[in-house]
Amino acid sequence: MSDSDQGRSGIQVIARAAAILRVLRDNTEGMSLGQIADRVELPRSTVQRIVGALQAERLVIATSSGGSIRLGPEITALSEATRYNVVEECRLHLSELSRRLGETADLSVLRGAGMIFLDQVPGTHRLRTISAVGDVFPLTTTANGRAALALLPEAEARSLVEAEWKRAHQPGDWPAFARMLADIRSQGIAEDADEHTIGISALGGAFRDRNGEIHAISVPVPTPRFRAMRGTVEAELRETLDRVRQHFSGR
Repeated sequence: MSDSDQGRSGIQVIARAAAILRVLRDNTEGMSLGQIADRVELPRSTVQRIVGALQAERLVIATSSGGSIRLGPEITALSEATRYNVVEECRLHLSELSRRLGETADLSVLRGAGMIFLDQVPGTHRLRTISAVGDVFPLTTTANGRAALALLPEAEARSLVEAEWKRAHQPGDWPAFARMLADIRSQGIAEDADEHTIGISALGGAFRDRNGEIHAISVPVPTPRFRAMRGTVEAELRETLDRVRQHFSGR
């Protein structure tokens, strides 16, 4: 085999490995080799060979029962190594959004079953909303959580939503919630009207970074002020989200 043939073969293997990792990213509970092969449209033997190589590097692992494959700890380590880059790359956008509105602007990331706050630029009003970096917010009652859920496949979103309702001992109406997520997908903006914290409302929008992780930018505002400036908050947030999405898409 010539050097050029070997180069093309190596590129093909990398592309196939990346496709497998993306499929596992979107199916956090794990998948069998057969399921992976169906999704990436490759022979099972090819998938088994690539998965074996990924396991050796701890990029994927087998579940305790051995029946499913899921993303491994090395993926988490690589993701953690990029987290602060995402914060740095979004900091200017957050600062400009906060300055234009005079309100707090937040950056969070979807991790596990909640939204973790990575960064915040406080507003300039005396009455303002503040959350600590590292705080974990729920998914179903927050603007950033709802925006993040809207980017997930419906089955994965439903699993997270119903698990949160169960933990909170709350009844839930999935068909109604699914319709709300569909509206968020269509409009690109999610809202929390006094649902997470009484007296605070928020708008939020989500995006994927270069690694495919879901982040959200949100603007929480004391509800009396929010009612009067909702349109302005939405317009400025949309502009910021457009810039951030273009930045991470490389366009």
